[in-house]
Amino acid sequence: MQGTRFLTQAVACQPQRTATLCNGRRRTWQEVGQRVPRLAGALRALGIEGGNFVAALAMNSDRYVELFFAVPWAGGAFAPLNVRWSVAENVYALTDSKASVLFVDDSFIDQALELKARLAWVKTLVWMGEGPCPEGMLDYETLVAQTTPLPDAGRRGEDLWVIFYTGGTTAHPKGVMMSHRGLYVATMGYLAWLPDVEDLSFAYVAGYFHFAGASALLYITMAGGTHLPLPKFDPVLVMQTIQEHRVTNAVLVPTMINLLLNHPDFDKYDLSSLRTCVYGGSPMPEALITQAMQKLPTWRFFQVFGMTETGGFATILRWRDHLTSGPKARRLRSAGQPAFGNEVKIVLPDGSTAPPDTLGEIVVRSDMLMNGYFNNPEATAAVLKDGWMHTGDAGTMDEDGFLYVADRIKDMIVTGGENVYSIEVERVLFLHPAVREAAVIGVPSAQWGESVHAVIVPRDGMSVTEAELDAHCRAHIGGYKVPRSYEFRAEPLPVTPVGKVRKNVLRDPHWAGHTRKIA
Repeated sequence: MQGTRFLTQAVACQPQRTATLCNGRRRTWQEVGQRVPRLAGALRALGIEGGNFVAALAMNSDRYVELFFAVPWAGGAFAPLNVRWSVAENVYALTDSKASVLFVDDSFIDQALELKARLAWVKTLVWMGEGPCPEGMLDYETLVAQTTPLPDAGRRGEDLWVIFYTGGTTAHPKGVMMSHRGLYVATMGYLAWLPDVEDLSFAYVAGYFHFAGASALLYITMAGGTHLPLPKFDPVLVMQTIQEHRVTNAVLVPTMINLLLNHPDFDKYDLSSLRTCVYGGSPMPEALITQAMQKLPTWRFFQVFGMTETGGFATILRWRDHLTSGPKARRLRSAGQPAFGNEVKIVLPDGSTAPPDTLGEIVVRSDMLMNGYFNNPEATAAVLKDGWMHTGDAGTMDEDGFLYVADRIKDMIVTGGENVYSIEVERVLFLHPAVREAAVIGVPSAQWGESVHAVIVPRDGMSVTEAELDAHCRAHIGGYKVPRSYEFRAEPLPVTPVGKVRKNVLRDPHWAGHTRKIA
């Protein structure tokens, strides 16, 4: 499958439908279908062919959408860069990919100039921002206007389309290689479980450098829908966009849903157009999803569990399984069942398959798995074994095939020989009416090796004491799981670009000068 057929499908079936709406620009699929081959022609003139890399360091935009398809059209491979990374981290990614062309916007002019000065193989900077083109860069719109359309290079199948760089908190980032075949299969999988694919419009808050943003870019294009790129997550901007443009779909992590529901202007906006909200990326507290279902009754919620390496998803908790009462209400705490085309199982340390309701590592097999980590065969071999992706997540699976994610194995707290999964404690803390955000980590303990520590952000205008939280937790979980210490913060918890709590940032200061006893 050629990745460019995502675009040609949209052009053929929805030529006059709005394809992109961004910064006052509205373009149809017919217009985008004319612009992409011209941009591809410009890339070919800059030496992009045979899998040579193009990189981008920019916020989401309509031009970024076009670039995703122009790179393979020209015969290249794409390496979108993380907008929250330092110069040093992006130096690593550009050194790894040897990208010769770097697209940049208003937010990253200085960094782009520094990257080009430091890396001899970065030959060309292309300006894809707003306003006049800076000196020393080529202008995106000028390239599109003045270049002859290029015939499609025909990259397909196992040819590399894009590298998504992931990780980097404890070691060098890893470039997840996704082929045209893998992304096509993943896209078909997404479209298969969406409740409908007619007249879709999507508001993006996850950056296109992350699979949470890029996956929707692909399946919305295949369906001939409308892309509404937002530069970043802002509760008011998201609510304004949904109301003004009658947006139908979005992907939001639990932190974002929490911020929407608790915003003081929440009730001022009509959010009823949104038909499908996909959430994932971090644990969804039961209290939060129950509140969301009550306050947003027209939204159909779907939880996705997966990672970039698994094509973005492995299991789905469908809307029909979001039950708050009855014998199947337990499923609300699950991550759903294996999605179409995915095999998911729990394995024990000896490699055998775990019986139902037995804790082990979650592993996934499908035709949408990554091809491996770019230039890193050792890391690839560590996680891809006999066709199975070893996720590093611990969990159980019940007799009906519903997956229950316990924690990242590395985030498990070993206290006095007992394993404590932070997700379980966080879910209980979120049930307290005064708790807005909560993160549970392990901190050094002379007596127990590690002890359970909770970082709490109270709701606006509310307060809560350690004694109150202690009593609350003891009513729901065993005593060894109850936090031994608490930390209260007024500011939000630190998060990744897609809204996951950065537990390493919370944990590392406590472990300075210590050695953790678990991986």
